[in-house]
Amino acid sequence: MEKVWLKNYQKGVPDVIDPDSYGSLNELFEAIASDFSQRPAFTQMNTTLTYQEIEAKSRDFAAYLQVVLQLKKGDRVALMLPNVLQYPVALFGILRAGLTVMNVNPLYTPRELARQLKDSGCETILVLSNFAHTVESVLDRVSLKNILITEIGDCLWWPMSFIVNWTVKYLKRMIPKFVIQGHICFRAALAIGKNHEFNKPEIRGEDIAFLQYTGGTTGMIKGARLTHKNMVANSEQTCAWIKPEIKLGEEIIITALPLYHIFSLTANCLTFMRIGALNVLIPNPRDIKGFIQVLKKTRFTAITGVNTLFSALLNQPAFLKLNFRTLKIALGGGMSIQHSVAERWKKVTGKPIVEAYGLTEASPAVCINPLNLQDFNGSIGLPISSTEISIRNDQGEALGCNTVGELWIRGPQVMKGYWQNDPETSAVLRLDGWLQTGDIATVDEQGFVRMVDRKKDLILISGFNVYPNEVEEVIALMEAVTEVAVIGVQTADGEKVKAFIVSKDPTLTKAAVIEHCRKQLTGYKIPKEIEFRSELPKSNVGKILKRVLRDEEVGI
Repeated sequence: MEKVWLKNYQKGVPDVIDPDSYGSLNELFEAIASDFSQRPAFTQMNTTLTYQEIEAKSRDFAAYLQVVLQLKKGDRVALMLPNVLQYPVALFGILRAGLTVMNVNPLYTPRELARQLKDSGCETILVLSNFAHTVESVLDRVSLKNILITEIGDCLWWPMSFIVNWTVKYLKRMIPKFVIQGHICFRAALAIGKNHEFNKPEIRGEDIAFLQYTGGTTGMIKGARLTHKNMVANSEQTCAWIKPEIKLGEEIIITALPLYHIFSLTANCLTFMRIGALNVLIPNPRDIKGFIQVLKKTRFTAITGVNTLFSALLNQPAFLKLNFRTLKIALGGGMSIQHSVAERWKKVTGKPIVEAYGLTEASPAVCINPLNLQDFNGSIGLPISSTEISIRNDQGEALGCNTVGELWIRGPQVMKGYWQNDPETSAVLRLDGWLQTGDIATVDEQGFVRMVDRKKDLILISGFNVYPNEVEEVIALMEAVTEVAVIGVQTADGEKVKAFIVSKDPTLTKAAVIEHCRKQLTGYKIPKEIEFRSELPKSNVGKILKRVLRDEEVGI
């Protein structure tokens, strides 16, 4: 496909980037730590660590992993942490030791944790004490040799560290009981590592930096092998994209999405560190009132989120009273942003939500809207620098503009493949470097990509395609609706459309929803079944899990 999108790049954004500008993430991190050494890097609960402090602590952790635990290059180390200061320290310590980071959702059930540890062959884990009981419950099923445990306040300044840890453990009793013989205290590991020499390993761009697991729509976990070159390239691409709108060393980004998720990892951590920004860590964004209190006292210039997070904030009266004069960038991704949410956000903050698109297999950024966008445009943006896209039919043949088909992508950010899973790799990754995303999209003459839906979410009604996103968009226009998910339900006569709705108005009826849909949707697209719920199942970043809803329908 001709790169028609290049003509709509914001002034100052290059057509291509150099994916080899740094030989590894370690080189990139060392350059950042040097350039912004005294600048604040991460903050949590009134404790701020500078880039120099992150560098020193990560060096100590790297030395501990190398010398005391004697881990070898390429060994996987699991991080089972929310957004706390220990995360960036451990993250860069693992990478600098020549090891591979494997992020783990702290809210995993024992079954999910065991499945990921076994598939990866991981033998070392760092876990927050609040979730250590989950690790304990899988010890008879996995081969963990080294278990490091940290408490939420371990990287806070004294006496705040003591107060927070005591409150969490004894006053709020937020730490379930666990017994793990021989576990290692994270603070002790840092202290011991400080007395050992750190040996900088030789890292190549093709070495695996992250083994990032993704469940996808099938629920079958797969570990995407993301190399140092992949991650350096994507951070260079995203930095080039935001450069016209930012000032080096002066930005403050709100990091509510978990850093263990690829979106926040690249967008918040790597990209904004690259420009010397301060990451304001929100350990528990579900505590929406506490979250807003942090926003109230922070002159933040950027925030990332998913549709459900933006909607949750907008539904809080306290959020509507905040001062948004310093806000420059509101980046949305992870799931489609609904027009109703985008319009309310612009009205409240004065800034549009800039929608972006990515996937774990692409490190993740693929498309982003120009940051000088004046209003939400319903697209997922333009392919970023050094990225090619193509719209293909089921036979793999390229289609033209304004035609619906599967989105294929190619660029330096595309993964090396799935961990020890050649069949799944060959199913999505072509020999010429093209990655099949499984997403249905169109591209207009200006190069703007619009997402239609997930290929596997497509509903077939009497031979007609029904895209759940379209139905959801219409239902979300109803003022009483706070969340909605639409799936296809199999019946003896074929599929039917079913909508799951969370409403803030208990008087909202199924009849009212159907009547609303009749005014904006053709007959076969209107839900035949509607179910009201108090909440919908969500992923670690707040993305609604339609797979879970489908499984419930068939009794899995």
